[in-house]
Amino acid sequence: MPRVSIVQLFQVLTQIGLTSFGGGLSGWMYRELVERRRWFSEEEFLSSLAIAQAMPGINVINLSMWVGFRLRGSLGALVGFCAMVFPPLAVIIPLSMAYELLGRYALVHHVLAGIAAAALALTLNMGQRVTAAASRDLISILVVAATFVGVGLLRYPMFETVLAITPISLAWSFYRERHA
Repeated sequence: MPRVSIVQLFQVLTQIGLTSFGGGLSGWMYRELVERRRWFSEEEFLSSLAIAQAMPGINVINLSMWVGFRLRGSLGALVGFCAMVFPPLAVIIPLSMAYELLGRYALVHHVLAGIAAAALALTLNMGQRVTAAASRDLISILVVAATFVGVGLLRYPMFETVLAITPISLAWSFYRERHA
């Protein structure tokens, strides 16, 4: 794990928080932290993402706090939280005030639709990467497929679906570790 300063951590997470819109944050974080800066390996990042998604709360804030914690301990977790919440909040408040004035114009809605499309592309890209990384063998593929079918197609509640599938996934992971 590289030595990252608190200032660097704050700057990078603030930049991500200020330049990512509509749910594409985890994809942007992957690009920045794994591909560009190499602060995490792909496996470390995907494990961190899984932990963040398993915790209650907003996934990207959980991920920012976990990233900060992994890089700089408790202070890093606090910096991760602050960087992901407060700078975007300072932008969102004036933007919401501007939307109140300009929201009736079609151009504003077209711009927001374009931003949403870009965020969707980043989210789909992250989903594809996570799926590819998790699908190492037949059992792992079946776990991913069962989760997708349960939540995505059959519309079962995510919590209960993950709760039901987790023991199988954990058992397989422990088995694979022992026989590797």
